[in-house]
Amino acid sequence: MKFLTSLLLAATAVQAHYTFPRLVVEGKAEAADWSSTRKTKNADSKQGIQSVASADMRCYSSQTAATILSIPAGATIHYISTQQVNHPGPTQYYLAKVPAGQTASTWDGAGNVWFKIHTTTPTMDNNKQLTWPSQNEYVLTNATIPAATPEGEYLLRVEQIALHMAMQPNGAQIYLACSQIKITGGGSGTPGPLVAFPGAYQSNDPGILVNLGAIQADAYVPPGPAVWSG
Repeated sequence: MKFLTSLLLAATAVQAHYTFPRLVVEGKAEAADWSSTRKTKNADSKQGIQSVASADMRCYSSQTAATILSIPAGATIHYISTQQVNHPGPTQYYLAKVPAGQTASTWDGAGNVWFKIHTTTPTMDNNKQLTWPSQNEYVLTNATIPAATPEGEYLLRVEQIALHMAMQPNGAQIYLACSQIKITGGGSGTPGPLVAFPGAYQSNDPGILVNLGAIQADAYVPPGPAVWSG
């Protein structure tokens, strides 16, 4: 009986967690799961990352992807989730430009190269609980590739930070994925601030270690640098 109960609890935990295997550009999804999005280590377990110092904070990938997806600057993007994104917390998008002489097919995204292009903030619902855009949906919130983004190959990183247990140290759970992309028709902007993963977040950042039941919606501060919108 105890064994059966353990199995049921494990199954429930997996159903409550998620991965983001498919990028959608202007309403068109990549051809198949993990085709231009790198397959993550939690593809089966669906477990999030709980240490922001982990090397997995960069892309959580177990392998690179087979293709590079072309995306025009200014395009609207989002990701499909394998399960309902039912945990409260922000969704954030980052880009990192592939250095000259390298390719998005193999580059690891190391160093102070990542800039944030989108974040989400909460509102208070009728039950006096904080809720975020796209919570309880099977897709993540839309983001826009800034029109001023210089063209070239990039890694695109998305994360959803689940904060339901974030009142305790290392209680936040980070779910993320990276896609291999090529931005076309870009501009001449200078993206920044640039940060590294791991390194961009600290375990005691107010957007990581937070009791959602004790703050108002406008008091929540997402972790990481300011958004670059071009």
